[in-house]
Amino acid sequence: MLKKGLKSSLAVALSSILLLTAAACGSTSEEKAEGSAPASGSPSTAGGSTAETKAAKPKELRMMVGVIGGKTPEEHTLFEKEVERLTGIKVKMEKPGGNMNDKLLPAISSGEKYDLIQVDKPLMEILFDQGVLMPLDDKIRASSVLSDPAVFPANEWKQVKLKDGKRYGIFTKFQGGTMPTVRQDWMEKLSLKEPKTLDDYYQVLKAFKEKDPDGNGKDDTYGLTTAGLYEIQGFMSGAGVKAGYVMKEGKRTVPYATEAAVPVFEWFAKLYKEGILDPNFATNDSGKMRDLFLTDRVGMVTYWDAWVGMFNNTRLQKDPATTFKAKGLTPAEGPDGKIIMRRGDPNVWVIPVNAPDPKTAMEFIEFWSTEKGNVLGTLGIEGQDYTVKDGKVELTQTGKEHSMDHGSPFVYNTKWKNPFGLLPGVKEAQELVLKHGTLETTGSSWKEVEKILNNYALQAMQGKLPAAEAVKKMDQELRAAKLID
Repeated sequence: MLKKGLKSSLAVALSSILLLTAAACGSTSEEKAEGSAPASGSPSTAGGSTAETKAAKPKELRMMVGVIGGKTPEEHTLFEKEVERLTGIKVKMEKPGGNMNDKLLPAISSGEKYDLIQVDKPLMEILFDQGVLMPLDDKIRASSVLSDPAVFPANEWKQVKLKDGKRYGIFTKFQGGTMPTVRQDWMEKLSLKEPKTLDDYYQVLKAFKEKDPDGNGKDDTYGLTTAGLYEIQGFMSGAGVKAGYVMKEGKRTVPYATEAAVPVFEWFAKLYKEGILDPNFATNDSGKMRDLFLTDRVGMVTYWDAWVGMFNNTRLQKDPATTFKAKGLTPAEGPDGKIIMRRGDPNVWVIPVNAPDPKTAMEFIEFWSTEKGNVLGTLGIEGQDYTVKDGKVELTQTGKEHSMDHGSPFVYNTKWKNPFGLLPGVKEAQELVLKHGTLETTGSSWKEVEKILNNYALQAMQGKLPAAEAVKKMDQELRAAKLID
């Protein structure tokens, strides 16, 4: 958690900056920057006289980003230089890796200053609760780019409104959703029908385990693997259970910790006992899960719609004649026929209240939301990831390996169309998300909830603890910690 005095210390620091600036030139730093050209996705130049232009401080931004940027440290440096070439803004994009919360929260609590931070909605909510985020409604309304419904549909903005009804984030990309992802070529080889219910899913996964679809004659293939509880919502749907917090009669509930979830935990325990579920699922990270899928060791994983295309593209790049085919599946139907699919939390840019240069930060956000920014976030760097000759865009071998994803594989902006279209299988997967996907509600206390869920759910899924007892213990501990009502 952040230090309790952070909000006041940021306010003091910000006040000091304003006083010093006023004493020096009689204006705030933002007023002083009014001569700067508005963001347009093109290199910007300072306004005013030639003498003022020469004296103007070069525009610089310090950011912390999660997935935006280069795929390697070397390419990340090239990415920063490409931003400067396109915008005239010198950027430092710090990419901590691992759990961003573990790096960002201590950095902010110690008083470090960032102009821009890339976060998901749960982290935005934590920062909002600490009072360290700048509201952006006025800036969004004042921007012809950001307020354009062709760039960001009006109905999407409700996703980033927080408790006070204001917007504190601006989308970095279009966020998809998670779903069961299957080896469709194995389905076809074994003449299996697409599963609809939990029992249907069991029959498909059992066939993958027993009928050697990879053809290597070894007993090393599993029907399903996950990365712990990530992302089992597609199967919880079969019991009508939704992840996260669900409000019932004004009270917080966690459906995964209720009797309704017992049949699904028992279903997993059955898979585990019969050797259908990868025995290492509980300790897998997402990388290990992906590797098993790409190396013919498992027939189904639970992951993002974008990865349906990236799975297919990865294998195609290695072998253009491959029969490998990944496909996103509709989650299991609930008792009432309803399907519950997770739509990913919005991923956004936020500006801290102590940001040194919020005006330039907004210029960058506008650039990122236009065609030039869209190209950078998807295709990547010109000359590195793609080339343009006689108006024709071609991916380099590096660009092909990077799967047109430099932090923003899909964009809202309908004014720009990716010249290569979507990777194989993505369109169909996205259609499932748009049809069935809904946001989950978590919040700043969710990490504490997850620890309790993981402890007992994983034991239940491995048959180490009866599922009914597991959810009872979850409920008791969540109540004791005042994490549910």
